[in-house]
Amino acid sequence: MGDCEFYTDVLIKNGVPSSAIIEENKSGHTRDNAFMSRDVADEHGLIIEKAVICCKSFHARRCFMLYQLAFPGVELFVVPVDVYGISKADWYTHEYGVDRVLGELSRCGNQFVADIKGYLGFDRR
Repeated sequence: MGDCEFYTDVLIKNGVPSSAIIEENKSGHTRDNAFMSRDVADEHGLIIEKAVICCKSFHARRCFMLYQLAFPGVELFVVPVDVYGISKADWYTHEYGVDRVLGELSRCGNQFVADIKGYLGFDRR
């Protein structure tokens, strides 16, 4: 079962009618999820003014940045969830936490260069 199916099941089990759920089930990573979610929203004619992003706490910054690029002008609220024993209070006390948090920091630094230059029009010169 993929992430989309899992979370759809969670929503339905918690009383959300299936008719209120629009799935994006083709993405394999966060970047695709953000931009493919935008495509799905546009295909359904949705005008999104505010959105909640639930994600792993150590992944929240990169997730937020990607969704800002995919949904400019939308007010985004991030709800970070601590998983895998990694939290803001103690991520640096074990090797796995250091690897995950600093890996995310590294990806924030290197995955956005082309996106931001493109957004600002630097690639059109």
